[in-house]
Amino acid sequence: MSELSGETMRAWQVDATGEPIDVLRSVELDVPEPGPGQIRVRVTAAGIGLPDVLMCRGTYPLTPALPFTPGQEAAGVITAIGDGVTRKLGSRVMFVSAFYDGHGSFAQECLALSSTAFPVPDGLTDAEAAGFWIPHLTAWTGLVERGHLAAGEWLVVLGAAGGSGIAAVQLGRALGGQVIAVVGDEERAECCRELGAEIAINHRDGQLAPVLRAATGGRGVDVIYDPVGGAMAEDAAGALARNGRHLAVGFASGRWPKLASHDLVIANTSLVGVFAGGQSAAELDEIHLALSRLIGDGRLRNAVTATPTFDELPNALQRLADRNAIGKLVMVL
Repeated sequence: MSELSGETMRAWQVDATGEPIDVLRSVELDVPEPGPGQIRVRVTAAGIGLPDVLMCRGTYPLTPALPFTPGQEAAGVITAIGDGVTRKLGSRVMFVSAFYDGHGSFAQECLALSSTAFPVPDGLTDAEAAGFWIPHLTAWTGLVERGHLAAGEWLVVLGAAGGSGIAAVQLGRALGGQVIAVVGDEERAECCRELGAEIAINHRDGQLAPVLRAATGGRGVDVIYDPVGGAMAEDAAGALARNGRHLAVGFASGRWPKLASHDLVIANTSLVGVFAGGQSAAELDEIHLALSRLIGDGRLRNAVTATPTFDELPNALQRLADRNAIGKLVMVL
């Protein structure tokens, strides 16, 4: 069932491997038709993330064959449904796009599996909803399902002013954790304090482990939320308290952390992998409900810091690639 059969749309397409500013092209494409289990959505806002940069560079594990339209997350209105889908046309949803098939959300219309789309919680604008689901699902998977963060525990968030980090800062605070944000400058530190971090540390000032231990009165930290990896993560891991958990979420630095098994054993600490995928539909519904309740209670919000237009996308994505962006960027249409 479709409203737009035979029409065309504007989209951004990657036609080579390189930096976003160099390889993104504005094109006119046929509006895609949803297959079985899929929906088509008129995109009103699309989240901009590091995976989109990595897809442009050809280094993301799920990069589609060239040419393709990137964009993993978005919000919008359902305009068509495929076989086996019972959703209503016109429903407002936030969703993960079918970017892996080349039908990403940096377009006026895109495809998604119906199972990856959820109603927009009351209180979120389209821009807030577009950048909400993937970062907060990842934070929930890490802090709740894998890290078992308890109220009163010390939580360190590396790369805390990035899209993934700000979700962990907010959710950690909402769960009752004492949050330490690790950032690269005072502007980012202030952003994290506004989102609920009790302490913000500049990793450029020197070794992290001694500063983290001092900040916790010498006891060390309970959970490290790590979307960065590399040397910074390895340094921070030295501050883990007994039974501490280092959550390996991502490797924005270019590599995963290398933590010595001997050190983990001696301190009774754990390196825990975090992947926001593999949950059943029922589990995802429960997570969506829990996050929606936190939004409704005023304990969680999405910190969208910039809303570039469709035509401004290449510059915005390059800002992220060059690490000149703070918080969550969302393209609005």
